[in-house]
Parts: sequence; C-alpha cells; structure tokens
Amino acid sequence: MESMAWYNEKCSLAVPQELAWDSHIRNRLQGFRSALNMKAEFNDLTKRIEMFERSAVAVKRRGVFSKLCPRKVSHEALTTYGMLVQFKRLNAQPPQYFLRSLSSPRRRNRAILLVITTCLCFYYFRFLYYGSFSTSPYTGDSEPYCPDSPISQDILLILRTDTTKAQEKVPVHFKTTLRCIPNYVNFSDYEERIKGHYAVDVLSEVNEDLKRVAPEFGLYNHLRERGREGLDWNEHLGSGPSGSLSNPGWKLDRFKFIPMVDKAFRHHPKAKWFVFTEPDTYMVWPNVLKYLSQFDENQPRYLGKHMFIGDVLFAHGGSGFALSNAAAERVTKHWNANIDEYDRYTVKQWAGDMVLGKVLRDVGINLFWSFLHFQGDPVCSLDFNITKNDKRPWCYAPITFHHMRQEEIRSLWQFEQAWYRTRDVADPIRYRDVFKGYVMPWFRKERTDWDNLSMEKEYSDEALRKLSEDGRKAISREERDASVSWKNCRAACESISSCLQYSYSPGKCSVSSEVRKGYEASSQCVEYSYAASKCIRTQAAAAEDQKKPMVRSGWMMEIISEFVKEMDLSCQTNQGNDWIV
Repeated sequence: MESMAWYNEKCSLAVPQELAWDSHIRNRLQGFRSALNMKAEFNDLTKRIEMFERSAVAVKRRGVFSKLCPRKVSHEALTTYGMLVQFKRLNAQPPQYFLRSLSSPRRRNRAILLVITTCLCFYYFRFLYYGSFSTSPYTGDSEPYCPDSPISQDILLILRTDTTKAQEKVPVHFKTTLRCIPNYVNFSDYEERIKGHYAVDVLSEVNEDLKRVAPEFGLYNHLRERGREGLDWNEHLGSGPSGSLSNPGWKLDRFKFIPMVDKAFRHHPKAKWFVFTEPDTYMVWPNVLKYLSQFDENQPRYLGKHMFIGDVLFAHGGSGFALSNAAAERVTKHWNANIDEYDRYTVKQWAGDMVLGKVLRDVGINLFWSFLHFQGDPVCSLDFNITKNDKRPWCYAPITFHHMRQEEIRSLWQFEQAWYRTRDVADPIRYRDVFKGYVMPWFRKERTDWDNLSMEKEYSDEALRKLSEDGRKAISREERDASVSWKNCRAACESISSCLQYSYSPGKCSVSSEVRKGYEASSQCVEYSYAASKCIRTQAAAAEDQKKPMVRSGWMMEIISEFVKEMDLSCQTNQGNDWIV
C-alpha cells in the first residue's frame, strides 16, 4: 500500500486539482485510483506510471505524444478502465474471472499498458496539445492563480479614480486584477464605499483656501456638502483629451497626484514599491512582480511610459507607473516643504502626472523609460509589430494596457488565469502570448459588425478623386474596384503583398499592413486617435444602406500565420531579455 500512497501523491502532482477539471472526469479518475487498491497485483503499476511520468516530463513536445497517443484510444483500454471504475462505484469487488484475467502476466501487462496509455493520452490532449493552441476560459469559480513572490507583500498598489467613474469602472477589478494583490488602496475625490470596498478621499488634506477659490474644486465641494445627490452625470462623462474636457472629475484629477504619493507613503511607509494605476488600466500582476524585483528599491526609482509636456519628462498616469520607497519618501518630504509653490504650479497646468514628474525632476529623480512594459494602448487596438525606441513589443513582457473596457478586463483576466494554469509559471506572459492566445483566435476571413481598424490605406470614390493622374495609374485594377463590394475589398488586400487585414463598409474599403483585433461596431471608424485610444469620427450610413451590415472585417489568415512564425523567430536573439532594465 506504500506504493499506492506514492501513486496517489504523484498522480495529484501530475494532474493538479487546481486545474478545475470537469467534476465527471475528476470522479472517474478518483474512482480509477481507488479501484487500483483492490488488487495487490497492481502494485507494479506504480513503477510503470513513474517511468511514463518521467518520460512525459522530458518529452512534452507534441510530436512524441502524437506517436504515443492515437486520437482514438482502443476500445479494450477504455473498457478495462471503465470496468474498474464501475466496480468501485457499485462498492463491489470485481468478479474473480476479471481479476484472474488481469493476473495473467501477459493480459495484466497488456491491460496495464493500455490503461497508462489512456491516461497519458487524456492528459496530453486535455493539457498539452490543446493548450498549445488555445486556452479554455477561466470562469472565476475556482481560486485564481496568484504568483508567489518574495516582494508581493512589499508592494502597495494605488488605484486612482474619481466620483464620475468609480462606481461604474472600479468594481470589475475586485473580481479580476485585484484578487491577487495583497495590499491596495482606492484613492478618489470622495469618501465612499465601492461594492463594499473603502475609497479614500485623497484631497482631504489639500489647502482649504485652494479648495475654496479654485473652480476645479466645484465638484469636490458639492460632494462634501451634499454627496452624490443633485449631480448631473450626463455632464460628467469622459476624461481629458479622450473624452469630455468639461468633465469636472478630470479637471480635478491633476490635484491628486502629489497628495496621492504623500498619502500612500504615510499609509505604508515600509513598502518597497508604490505602483499607481487607473480604473481603465489592466495590470498583469505576475509581470509587475518579476519586473520590480530586478530593481533596488533603496535607490530612488521612477518607472513608467515616457511622455513630454514642454520640457517636463514624466510617466503617463494612465499607463501606470512605479515609485520606489526612496523616491516616494523624497517626493513627500520635498512637497510638504514647498506646498504653496506646487499648488500655484498645479493650478496653471492641466495634467497631474506631469506635475508629479516636475516634482521628481526637482528632487533629482529622472524617469526610467519602461515603455513596452507600461503600455498606453488597449489590447484591441494595439499594433503588436510597432517599433519604438528601436524595440518591438512582441518579444517583451507587458505590465499594463490602458483604455481597457470592462468586458476586455474580464476576458483578458480569464485568458491570463488560464494561461498560467497550463504553462511554466516561471516564464512571464509576453506580448506574443497575448496576441496568439487572446487576439488571434478572434480572426476570421469575415466578421460582420466588426471594425478591425484597418485605416492605413482607403479605397473609395472620394479617395480616388484625391489621387493625381500618376497616382491613379500606379494602383492596380483590384485596388480601383475595391470599394464596389466586400469581395472586391478582399481581392484588393490579396493583391498587396504587405496587406494583413481589411475592412469594408458600403462604398469604402480599407486595408492595413498592421494587424489588430478591433472592436464590435455598427459603423466604420474613419478617424482614430492613437493618443486617446479611441475612434473620434465614424462613417454615417446612407439611407439605402441602413439595413445592410455597416462594417465587415477580415484577416489574411495564412499570411498572418507566417507573420507570427517570423515574429517568433525574431525573438531568438532576445532570449532571456524579457525586460528593459
């Protein structure tokens, strides 16, 4: 029985319970393990399983298992396995003729090998073969995968929000990204409960004279006096350049950044790192831990996606940024000694992340450019092949994505959880993993009511009229006819060697050598702001086209598959360099 204890232990390791198998499958395997205890002749099965398990670890590659495991396991193997389980379910001993048949050396060995092969085939096709192409959704019913890191308890995450979006956009994080983060705080402009979680008024200690005279504090003063009562939320939607410039929550936001650092440091003075994010920012927590562990928190560090306003270099707030303990302490001391000066400076500016960057520069802390890790775009509009700072994201590990919708946060969290459950957790999830496992499965030759943001080149009557005579002669017949129909639009893309995707709306065809997922849409985007990560102008439908699909999108599936192979090959020279440090 000692060998059976070993088998049960090894089996639980080889086939982890946390993978949340279907309860029916789990019961069958438990029954199989129990059934093996019925007969002493099965003791040597453990040795054979050990041999196969050791081989499985060494030969996980698909080709080896494909030879070992045919798609359809033999009827005899399934019958033997099934009978063992059924005997256990009936709480009955197997009949003697059945045990004698298994006691015969040749039959027993054959049955043992067939059962082992059945189990290994199931394990391979359930976790290795299919897992290499796609990842089954994580529903959130089981405990999430949370990384074990020596610094996880030493990081304080600060989620900065405001009253105009807190109740709508923050709750999704409580069920997704925040589930694995041991220490976090919600900073807002109003003290309230958000689905049972406390939101701290980050402006409570700001100069009262400033609150009284600065018009940006109108919303804040209303909240302190009357709460949410009487607010017209239709006037408070959007944020900054990507939304409504009149949004009082966004106008007030710039006054939060320095008090936010001050409160965070006083709230958790022994934290090694302070990480700042927003409600529409998705954070890959395992990658945060891996990245920050490569820096010395005792040194003043300021990490983030670089931006400039005038001559001030700063980390973009929406992309997320991080301050080491030494940096946060230096900011806090300097600000408290010069509050009036920075209040006057903040009133004249429009971006709080820039104001914080100015304070950091004043205390001698320069930004470390961590772009590619801190990402300003959402997954669905990101060009995974873009080159910035002589680097392409494909080979690197993302930490954040910005301008993420709630449904995208949920689905990306499910993908991330499932990804880590079927792979080596020592490896960081990389952009290429997100593309191949989360983005690419959406691609089709045709998707109706979907805009994949193909805006590199447009074919329409208006676009053709703008071409010079030489320009019209330079394009092919397929390109000239591209706007006539969906079929013609695809033909135009096929005629261009660099074309990876296309979209069509009545009278207009667009193609692109960049590949994106895009969004569900009822109209085609004709002007997209990459700074704001949103479409700012769409094409209106003609009256006769109202009942037709307004926008259809397609991808060149075969060419994209080759594109992925080439991109993966480009990472071979980057092996072991997942991080910019």
